[in-house]
Amino acid sequence: MFLRILLALCCWFISSAQAEPTISYTRDVQPIFTKNCIACHACYDAPCQLNLGSGEGAQRGANALPVYNGSRTKAQETTRIYIDAHSPEAWQRKGFYSVLEQQGSQAALMARMLKLGHSQTFAANQKLPADLDISIDRLNQCPRPENFDQFASKNPMSGMPFAVTGLQPGDYKTLQDWLAQGAVVDQVPIEPTATEQQKIAIWEGFFNAPGARESLVSRWLYEHLFLAHLYFSDDQDQTGHFFQLVRSRTPSGLPVDIIASRRPNEDPGTHFYYRLTPVQGVIVHKTHITYALSAAKLEHIKELFYGTDWVADRVPGYGIRRRANPFDTFAEIPAEARYQFMLDDAEYFVRTFIRGPVCRGQIATDVIRDNFWVFFQDPKRDLFITDPEYRKQVEPFLALPGQLDGIVDMLSVWHSYRDKRNEYAELRFDRYADSPAPSWSHIWAGNDNALLSVFRQHDSASVRKGLIGDVPQTMWWMDYPLFERTYYQLVVNFDVFGNVSHQAQTRLYFDLIRNGAEINFLRLMPPSTRQAYLDDWYQGTGKLKAWMDYQHVNSSAPTGLNLPETNAKEVFAETLLARYGSLNARPDPINRCHNAYCYRRRLPPQLQDAEQALSRLASKPAATLKVIDRLPEATMLRVEMENGFRVVYSMLRNRAHSNVAFMMGEEGRYQPWLDTLTIYPGVLSSYPNFIFNVPAAQVPEFVMAMETARDQAAFDKVVERWGIRRTNPQFWLYFHDLSAYLEQTNPIEAGVLDMNRYENL
Repeated sequence: MFLRILLALCCWFISSAQAEPTISYTRDVQPIFTKNCIACHACYDAPCQLNLGSGEGAQRGANALPVYNGSRTKAQETTRIYIDAHSPEAWQRKGFYSVLEQQGSQAALMARMLKLGHSQTFAANQKLPADLDISIDRLNQCPRPENFDQFASKNPMSGMPFAVTGLQPGDYKTLQDWLAQGAVVDQVPIEPTATEQQKIAIWEGFFNAPGARESLVSRWLYEHLFLAHLYFSDDQDQTGHFFQLVRSRTPSGLPVDIIASRRPNEDPGTHFYYRLTPVQGVIVHKTHITYALSAAKLEHIKELFYGTDWVADRVPGYGIRRRANPFDTFAEIPAEARYQFMLDDAEYFVRTFIRGPVCRGQIATDVIRDNFWVFFQDPKRDLFITDPEYRKQVEPFLALPGQLDGIVDMLSVWHSYRDKRNEYAELRFDRYADSPAPSWSHIWAGNDNALLSVFRQHDSASVRKGLIGDVPQTMWWMDYPLFERTYYQLVVNFDVFGNVSHQAQTRLYFDLIRNGAEINFLRLMPPSTRQAYLDDWYQGTGKLKAWMDYQHVNSSAPTGLNLPETNAKEVFAETLLARYGSLNARPDPINRCHNAYCYRRRLPPQLQDAEQALSRLASKPAATLKVIDRLPEATMLRVEMENGFRVVYSMLRNRAHSNVAFMMGEEGRYQPWLDTLTIYPGVLSSYPNFIFNVPAAQVPEFVMAMETARDQAAFDKVVERWGIRRTNPQFWLYFHDLSAYLEQTNPIEAGVLDMNRYENL
């Protein structure tokens, strides 16, 4: 009997040792998804809405209905992860289907997609086949499990990871074994630390304070922070946790129950509480727009909004009128407090509408130039802030379109809002004409958010503190009505799931806002130069648009800047940099080199030599630097020293346009001979289009090769020597090193970058 028991125990130990270990989603699977998958499968532009940034997304599965659709006639049901459904079954009722479940005798859909990708190999660091469509606008093919075999026979190169160096053998086996074991997800939701929970309680207490005045302020703050990834900047033990401000049915101390309204300023339909809840899933750069909370920030907010006597008898409702006109809705809150709150963190607010979480949208981004500078009107010189009578007069004309999205009456609705805006522009024109001429004191200089640079890369854009690049063609000088309307139009009121009417009205009104910011800047220029600048910005068909819809420039009102009539804009830029140099977060000797030293001084000599050489490529027109014609929108240049230290530079192609006044036909308005490159240290885009890896000692040779590459064959040689193609065996190492560089240089802003737009050079 004893021998039989001993023999059974030995057999059990042997079989246990030979059995496959259980694979953990959190420990084993999510890191593989993070390394190889979420560079494409994140945000609303994830192929087939398959979001692999969390177990929640993996279990949710796929949906063939694209989020981005500029032609749909009806608004689409929202499918926001963690908000609109909370179980695989609930998501399936919304049209999703599983990619993890085995289908009878068939392996899971993900297993088959991975196997298809694993069977396809590409020549190392060579171009992909020309007939393989990798464009962002490629057909959204979402095979269901039952028709996968037919899909695979027609699309043999569409396995996963798509059109890129595949998984390492060990990672491939881990995923396949996990799927075969039933794809169990053991992910535990992120929870605040004890220290964070104490801070959360303080902030939730502030947001949920009783009283009409307090409720109105909290509502305004919520509508301005709902998009932020909030973090506690005074936490000495920074855990990396980020939080979102939400409306919940449950009060502090209970689990958050998010109210899933389509927009943050829509009726919640029930009593609610403002809550801070941890951001779940892997942080991806394109949706990671951060905002710092601290004890000092809370005291500052209290002083801003409650430091003066004002009264609110009641909190307004959530009807169309209230959503369309935040100036009317929040009129009781002192305008100076609202504007100053936005100015204090202007980079955050500009990011929300310039970068935003939309992830894709040429129709939205083609309303702006490829590079421009932004600065702000000082609150003490903003008549909307300082003149209550004027403010009351113009508030009714500041309503925003897009709430009514009927197709039939779209044009009449748009014309109504356009006419309101133009009437406001005339009132503003007259009122400022009777006011003191703008001087340097009219430009806000409160902190390093005062000067911002914006770069557009076709269907995405980014913003950074500081004045980066050569003096741009246009600049924006924003006052409070311009700033607030832009934020509400493009962030609070914008619905990515909306129909063509809503999206068109949003785009058309933003066009007017941009023009208003440009016209406001021209108030600083000598009167005799203003029309010439405007004509340069609106060439060709832009003149017709200017005549039909835009605000006319005042060519008689004086300026107090005493600028020369020749090169007034360039002199203004130089003076701005000189006067506000202490606020300029990013001095730029590479693109604006005015002496023999075109590099940052605090660098090792080898990197100084590299930047000196790179300056030869910066700010040159494509007419003389032909290689610009071959470059995509955002190229990353990785310069590596012998000791392994490296610096990442962004090489941004600034496409020139005759004008940016229309939604369609952008290609017909390109002026490619005027395109330029901006080269600056750092990762200035969420969407790298290509990577060059160049040893520091070879940078002068790389620059010379770029200068002499005047045709495709010469450029191909540059790519073959220094380029990192999608098929490079070390592609993922170099691609994720960009995120690692962000982590090292600016950890709060770091996140996984997107490779949906990585090109086949």
